[in-house]
Amino acid sequence: MRLHHDALRWLLVGAVAVALLAATYGVASAPTRTAGRLGLRGFKRQRALEGDGAWPQVEPVVRWLGVRLSGVLSDGAHASLDRQIALAGDYLGLTPEEYVALSVLSAVGGLFGGALLGLATGSPGLLALVCVPLGAALPYLVVTGEAQHRLKQIGRGLPYAIDLMALAMSAGLDFPGAVRQVVEKSSDPDDPLVEELTRVLQQFQLGRTRKQTLLELADRAPSPAVGEFVSAVVQAEERGNPVAEVLIIQAEASRTRRSVKAEEAAAKAGVAMVLPLFLLFGCIMLLVMAPMLLRLASIAE
Repeated sequence: MRLHHDALRWLLVGAVAVALLAATYGVASAPTRTAGRLGLRGFKRQRALEGDGAWPQVEPVVRWLGVRLSGVLSDGAHASLDRQIALAGDYLGLTPEEYVALSVLSAVGGLFGGALLGLATGSPGLLALVCVPLGAALPYLVVTGEAQHRLKQIGRGLPYAIDLMALAMSAGLDFPGAVRQVVEKSSDPDDPLVEELTRVLQQFQLGRTRKQTLLELADRAPSPAVGEFVSAVVQAEERGNPVAEVLIIQAEASRTRRSVKAEEAAAKAGVAMVLPLFLLFGCIMLLVMAPMLLRLASIAE
């Protein structure tokens, strides 16, 4: 029986080794994808490398492995991953290949971390198998969380930006000048809305039309507030309506929508607090009643 278990163990180790060798050969033999210019994503990469943390030390390894994995991705997977990174505001300046490489390295880290933790608990194989998919999914969770946080920040700052643009256009500025006022008056250049408006100004300088630029803005920040703002400005331009008046209406609508969402969140908070309050009440009753019950039990004995 012991020999049978040892044979199965070595068979499993051999299968894992063969799978790793096959994966390594597939990655090494796949043709690499032609690298494109990073542009603004490269600027994000440079800023991330100048910051603190582990990314400056990990980035060379991620970049090297990303080149090796560039030929593995299909065009559809490449476009999907690029879309995720763009929604996250070009997080860390990653490319789709480096995104996959980061997931692979995270999975390897999960494997070793699970094995070390398993050695302490006595089940290294099980914990290693559990930690590998968790490690592989960690970059995806971080990128999608950053995308959601970015959209929330854009939705919060958009009404104030629209107000300032409407005020600037009422004072005689054109639309690009009004957008420039919002960017220049901002105190936080790292704000996602300021970054998107800066990109809008750069698109104007490259000769893009207002409609094309705003539609790209709605694609990069797919939130209801941004979509309504873009639709209103594009329709005002096509119909010849005053853009300043449309911006004032959009600012009021954005503030109203935000107030409604705040009221909905407050209403849901009361329902969500029922279970924690019930548990807290139970703990308080236990603390109050336990000494009395213990005293009564001692008296009964």
